[in-house]
Parts: sequence; C-alpha cells; structure tokens
Amino acid sequence: MASDIKDIAHSVDAPAMMKLLPARPRVLALGEPTHGEDTLLDLRNELFRQLVEQEGYRTIALESDCLRALVVDAYVTSGTGTLDEVMERGFSHEWGASAANRELVRWMREYNRDRHASGQLRFAGIDGPLEITGAASPRQSLTALHGHLAAHVDTDLLPCPADELDRLLGTDERWTDPAVMTDPSRSVGRSAEARELRLLADDLVSLLDTQAPHLIAAAPPDDRYRAALYGRTATGLLRYHSWLADPSPARMTRLLATRDAMMAGNLLALAARGPVLVHAHNSHLQRDRSTMRMWDHPLLEWWSAGALVSARLGDRYAFLATALGTIRHHGVDAPPPDTLEGRLYVLPEDRYVLDAAHLSAALGDPDPAPRVSPYFGYAPLDPAQLRRTDGVVFVRDVPRG
Repeated sequence: MASDIKDIAHSVDAPAMMKLLPARPRVLALGEPTHGEDTLLDLRNELFRQLVEQEGYRTIALESDCLRALVVDAYVTSGTGTLDEVMERGFSHEWGASAANRELVRWMREYNRDRHASGQLRFAGIDGPLEITGAASPRQSLTALHGHLAAHVDTDLLPCPADELDRLLGTDERWTDPAVMTDPSRSVGRSAEARELRLLADDLVSLLDTQAPHLIAAAPPDDRYRAALYGRTATGLLRYHSWLADPSPARMTRLLATRDAMMAGNLLALAARGPVLVHAHNSHLQRDRSTMRMWDHPLLEWWSAGALVSARLGDRYAFLATALGTIRHHGVDAPPPDTLEGRLYVLPEDRYVLDAAHLSAALGDPDPAPRVSPYFGYAPLDPAQLRRTDGVVFVRDVPRG
C-alpha cells in the first residue's frame, strides 16, 4: 500500500541515509540508473557536501578514468591548472561538460583552499582508461610506474630500461584502433610484444611490492598511491587488450568483467585511505551480477565492482540504488502503477530515501512487475535486487537540464 511505503520514506539527506546503515561504511556507494542527468548529479553533490560536513568523508570517486582523475585531484588539492583545463582534461566519457561536475570541482577547490593537506578533500576516478570504442594504450601507466621505481630503487633491479618499454609499445594508434571492438583480429593484445609487456608489468608491480619498506621511507604517500594506481592500471589494461584479441564467445563477458575488476581494485585502494563516497551506475555498484545485451550476443553476465568490493569489505560496503519516475525528454513517462517505480511515484514529495528491506516488505509478495524502459540509456531498478541493497533513493522527475 502507498500509505505503508509513505511511513518508511524519508527526505533525502546524509543523516537519513546513514540511519539506514549499522555503521559508517568504508565505501558508501550511490548508484544512478542513467548517466548524464544533472538533476541526479546535483543531488550527489549536495549529499557529498553533507557527508563531508557531518560524517567526516573526504573522498569522492566517480565512474571516470582513474588516470585523468589525477588532473582533477591536483587541481582541487593544490590549484594546479585552471578550472576550464581540468574539466576538459580530467574526465572521460565527455563528462567534463556537465555543469554539475564543474560545480563539484569548483566547490572542492574552494573547500580545500586554506586547509592543511590532512583535511583536504580528494577526487578520484574508479574506471580504467576505457571507452565503449576500446581501450587506451598502456604507455602512460607503464612508463609512469617505471619512472617511479627508477627514481627510488637500484637500476639493476629494474626488469628493463625505459626505452625497452617504448620499443615494445610501438605507436599508441596500434592500441587504440576503434575497429578492434568488433574485430578481434585487429587487436595487438596478444602479439609477442604485448605478451612481453604483460610479463614486464608484472615484474614492475612485484618490484613495487618487494621494495615497499624502502619506498615507504623514500617516497611521499601520494607518490606511492599513484605508483600502485599505475601498476593496477597497466596490468588491467594489458589484460583488457588481451581479451580484445580473443575470438571466443566469452570475449565480451571477459571484457566487462575485467573493467569491473579494475573498478573494484581502485575502490579498495581508496577505501584503504579512508571513507569514500562513490557515484556510478547502479549496475557497477550493485551486489548482484550485472547483465547486458549487446549486438548479437546472448545475455552477458558478470560480477559487478560492487559485488567484488562487498565480498571483500562485508558490511563496510553499503549500496544505495537510485530509482526514478520520469525522464520525459528521453521518452520515459510516468511508470506503470504495478512497478516498483510506480508504487513510489504516487507519493506526494519529489525525493525520498527508503530502507530497502522495509520497502521490500511494504511492497509485499510477489515482487512488483519489472518496468520496461523505452530508452536504452535508462535501466529501471530490479525489485528482486532490493534484498541485497541497503537503501533506495527515489527521484520523481528528471527534467531536461
């Protein structure tokens, strides 16, 4: 009954979100069912401000290129570059054009301006250097990792000189050819050079690990964090390129799983530094398997980044999924009344946060009918997933930005 649901629906703010959880999580994951809507990003920004001011959170992580995000982090912590430059260079997926993302970066810089480094806010990306059309060259991550080690350990310990990496990498265009996504035969990911690079990347990461006591004394914490990030990215990218070259039916599943595994590795590294709010698509943060239909493939299934992180962190990982009523400018009109979104849409206010277990009980048995989206870019919330979700943020209407 709508009245039963109204009794468990609360205004959306950080205190209401935290009351749903048994303790402050190390990773607080806020999902969204569609990308590119500033209404949802403005809400994210406001919740992050409240988490900073009331709950002690200091890091926000987005579904954006983890290496590009270093440009944003340098700006918000030290003012490196200009806001325009950072928005152009610091985001992937063209998300630097978002007014809400720009406002987030501007606010973080202002917050940090007169604060000591220990109290500053940090910005991070959890995604690899990946786009739907393919993957970046591993050059940046490999050479940066090599450079960090070369500056701090004996040259004899390095598995190769820097120019050997350049020789094996060749031109970046070999790695970034967009035709590779639909034609595995064009990929260099399983060439002799790529296989040697995978071994060298493994050796460089191993050297980073085995020299940890020395590097802790020799290099600042941020330098060590970046070096580990470069190592994860280099090995992840080379693995991704290898699967791009795979002609087997498992190719797309492996690619999707590799991407989420890279996200999970980045999230776990951020969690080791302190509590983090991560904002990404529901499908990357849910505890369930992710699914997708692509081209002529049968249904693809793989474990999401959220499922992988939750398996490691247990109740120190919390996931709140966002559900919404309408995106009329994309043809998503009022939801049918027998769907989960339809049951929430009849409530009188525009935004709510609800305990997922209580919501599931209020909805009753059987589960509401699944909503069918007329817009490929929006994924309705699966009612069956409420049992493995901590909370639901409901936004009634998403107007054109």
